[in-house]
Amino acid sequence: MEATSQPSPWWNRDRYLDRQPFLRARGAVTRAVRGWFEGADFTEVETAVLQISPGNETHLHAPRTELQGPDGERRTRYLRTSPEFACKKLLAAGETRIFELARVFRDRERGRVHLPEFTMLEWYRADAPYRQVIDDTIALIRVAADATGIGAFSFRGRRADPQADPELVTVAEAFTRYAGIDLLATIVAGEGDRAALASAAANRVRIADDDTWSDIFSKVLVEHVEPRLGDGRLTVLSEYPAPEAALARAKPDDPRVAERFELYACGVELANGFGELTDASEQRARFVAAMDEKERRYGERYPLDEAFLAAVAEMPEASGVALGFDRLVMLAAGATTIDQVVWTPPAGEGS
Repeated sequence: MEATSQPSPWWNRDRYLDRQPFLRARGAVTRAVRGWFEGADFTEVETAVLQISPGNETHLHAPRTELQGPDGERRTRYLRTSPEFACKKLLAAGETRIFELARVFRDRERGRVHLPEFTMLEWYRADAPYRQVIDDTIALIRVAADATGIGAFSFRGRRADPQADPELVTVAEAFTRYAGIDLLATIVAGEGDRAALASAAANRVRIADDDTWSDIFSKVLVEHVEPRLGDGRLTVLSEYPAPEAALARAKPDDPRVAERFELYACGVELANGFGELTDASEQRARFVAAMDEKERRYGERYPLDEAFLAAVAEMPEASGVALGFDRLVMLAAGATTIDQVVWTPPAGEGS
């Protein structure tokens, strides 16, 4: 029998040489981003990776570990899915402009633009409006493009000019434009009307009997909206519906939607930002509902970080953004997969 050839390990010199230009681009983008934040009077912070709760979103999954204290007691800890909880505690402590290039972890995620361990660029501005962090995000993407001299981003046959004026579209407008659905008509008193959305989307996506309003929303978003975003220029998708608010506050003049946005380039989601919720009771209620749904679906739930909820009640009005740094480098470097722009692949892959 003929031996099956095995690919060389990632640290093979010839194979590594192919990735070096992308890694040099990563260094250039990192320096440029840090320089932008320094010029805007931000403080770089480093927060703990191990947390009591990794985040309380239904579909985010985190690796867990166990620590043993000097007294022999074992305590469960999680590898964070975001530095958000720790950063907001720093806002409550008095910090006003902070950013972090954070290592974060997510189970059940691997693909051309997904890694189980990756770098998230996250920043917060106290006493700043939602629109300010949208402008920050656009500026930082342009800074990254300038650092590599890429001109236009290109990915999977799509192109986007980061220097062009971005497209600004609300989620409701996008659902009408690309799926023919009046999304806001399916939201009543801040809650999603499952029957109304199922009826409106019946000819657009496949709907299972146990799909919730959020499930149907996500199917339409993924299948009909996201593929159309960031084509030719950046797209800012704003005013997410209230049932998808996560940690964002409601829009003051329209409680059907929240101060939440996502930014896309070439169909790739790069950033997710909020006008931050500072109502601890409302945040607790959202977390409990999300964990109830997680338990129903996946048979597990994560604990609530009571210290975080206490900090939410003390933090100032603020806005913040989480940006997938590796994805941004991938586009700015002209890479074709996210693996090309990280120094080492996930443990156990590529030898």
